[in-house]
Amino acid sequence: MFLTPEISESEQAEHKTDHINMGIPSFIVSMHLVLLSTLISLSIRGEAAEYRYHFCSNQTTFSPNSTYQSNLNNLLSFLNANSTRETGFYNTAVGQTQTPENTVFGLFLCRGDLATNECQECVSTATKEIVQQYCPEEKVAVVWYDECMLRYSNRTFFSVMEAEPRMILWNLLDITERDRFLQLVEKSLSDLVPVAVNALSGAKRFGTKETKFTDSQTLYNLVQCLPDLSSFDCNRCLREAITNLSTAFGGKRGGRVLNPSCNVRYEVFAFYHVQAVPAPGPGPKGKGKSSTVIAIVIAVTIAASLVLVILLYCFRRRRARMKSNDIKEENTQKSDDLLNYHAASEITTVESLQFDFGTIDVATNKFSDDNKIGEGGFGKVYKGVLPEGKEVAVKRFSMKSLQGLEEFKNEVILIAKLQHKNLVRLLGCGIEGEEKLLVYEFMHNKSLDNFIFDSKGRLQLDWKTYYDIINGIARGLLYLHEDSRLKIIHRDLKPSNVLLDHNMVAKISDFGMARIFSENQNIANTKRVVGTYGYMAPEYAMQGVFSVKSDVFSFGVILLEIISGKRSSGFYLTEHSQTLLAYAWRLWNEDKVLEFVDNFLMESGSTSEIVKCIHIGLLCVEENPQDRPTMSTVVVMLGSESIALPKPKHPAFSVAKFMSRDEISVNELSYSTIVPK
Repeated sequence: MFLTPEISESEQAEHKTDHINMGIPSFIVSMHLVLLSTLISLSIRGEAAEYRYHFCSNQTTFSPNSTYQSNLNNLLSFLNANSTRETGFYNTAVGQTQTPENTVFGLFLCRGDLATNECQECVSTATKEIVQQYCPEEKVAVVWYDECMLRYSNRTFFSVMEAEPRMILWNLLDITERDRFLQLVEKSLSDLVPVAVNALSGAKRFGTKETKFTDSQTLYNLVQCLPDLSSFDCNRCLREAITNLSTAFGGKRGGRVLNPSCNVRYEVFAFYHVQAVPAPGPGPKGKGKSSTVIAIVIAVTIAASLVLVILLYCFRRRRARMKSNDIKEENTQKSDDLLNYHAASEITTVESLQFDFGTIDVATNKFSDDNKIGEGGFGKVYKGVLPEGKEVAVKRFSMKSLQGLEEFKNEVILIAKLQHKNLVRLLGCGIEGEEKLLVYEFMHNKSLDNFIFDSKGRLQLDWKTYYDIINGIARGLLYLHEDSRLKIIHRDLKPSNVLLDHNMVAKISDFGMARIFSENQNIANTKRVVGTYGYMAPEYAMQGVFSVKSDVFSFGVILLEIISGKRSSGFYLTEHSQTLLAYAWRLWNEDKVLEFVDNFLMESGSTSEIVKCIHIGLLCVEENPQDRPTMSTVVVMLGSESIALPKPKHPAFSVAKFMSRDEISVNELSYSTIVPK
């Protein structure tokens, strides 16, 4: 039987021969693959998800607009929302225990070498194409791309090794010395099995290896298992796949086995991101050695210069602190140690991000007041236009600001390492004398507070847009807390620190107060409480204790502000004579919660969706931080229509009684200090 796959015009024709034995449940598809070198490089960079195969069970189908379809749509949304996880893997189920026949189980697995944005792109493509093109009515489906696999079913399959359906795909071109080549393939892949099997719990079960075949040809090998498999099942799956590949070997220079639980692949070209190999030892004297010495001298000189800059800042900060004793140092030693460690390890990153001060001076028209778009305790923010026409926002730190030194170090070290669609992107920094600049992507729609607290601005957005903004903030926090390389606590989340791009995509900004946690650290304490009145969790404001749950509290306050159109800060001065949280809680308990909702939102939104958001907001602002949900739970709750939410407990309404306020508000960014009495 001959099957003709869909191919792109830029690809050479792929002919695949399908040998199917109807007497057994498994089938083997032999596919000839020839990829142009340009396509190979594009695939490795993740610029497009390269489809390979799919399987749908036509024995189980669902009806249009059915509960199963609704649950499937929610599942695909959850998978897409979690595609930035560093593990490149996520599984979940959507449905209710009362109707298990409508429950959908699903997962995605990205190739282990991919960056989070590459994984996200593939999963996004898969969640669309699997229902639109490949399996529009089937309850059981799986689709494979070069970069990822996506699978769902109406039965649970988590942590279960399954080898069916199985596909074997071949490169079109033959290889010389077939027997020796096959032996090398078998050994190379087998050597990688322990790498995947012995991976730590929760880590990627993934391995790659390069082996010389001839002087001009290198064999590239890859194995990967689902992370939720046991070591025994991972080993069994990979060993069977290698055996299948060897048994069916046709002397081809590339091949792979795909099944729902693991995959193996070999090629004579690099189809994954090859890790850099350490430089060889000293070679013979000559130009090569001289060039190496020169390169080392230059690198050391640059590194030493940056270290001196950092030391200079530390010295100035210490001298200023000795002159002014009104600011106390934080006692979160773990956080400070981690920050210093990353400062030392990111010297090359800072160097690569540096802007010439003269370029920024021209871009902002010499920091003209006409270009000023914000101001705070750290300094001012200006709009600028770079020579190539790109619009940027430039934060210029005040030379008198002690907080600015700390914030500058934080933002350069932290945000330069963070990449997510819901975090504002740092383009670079500028240092000249005592001048310190941070350059960000420009946000055309400014900040969220310009819409929710402005009577005219609020009417410009409908409920769907606000709901997308809420989801964006939640996903940004989830990335900071769980999915980035670092575990970050923002500590100053508020509407003015949520910026909006030209498509109204929410982006969290201002990481000057942020703190890094170690992998096993869950809580920290400080004597210097910084943040903004109305958004600070009570345990932080009164005791200096902060954690991821501090950010969850701030998120809950923002959620309630969006729905009510009222500021939490100062709400007790209104005719309601109580805090915004207390007001929401009272209406919730009196079954009058719709009175809390801004009238305009009621006209443009879904009542059930709005009430669900109030419910989630109250869960996030509960007084006991242990009772508040994590951001991963919040993201799932926001995306589900069927998950039963727990009953909220009373929020913290009396934080204001324990604090005095010194708040400096600005257009897009702000800095505030709260001093516990």
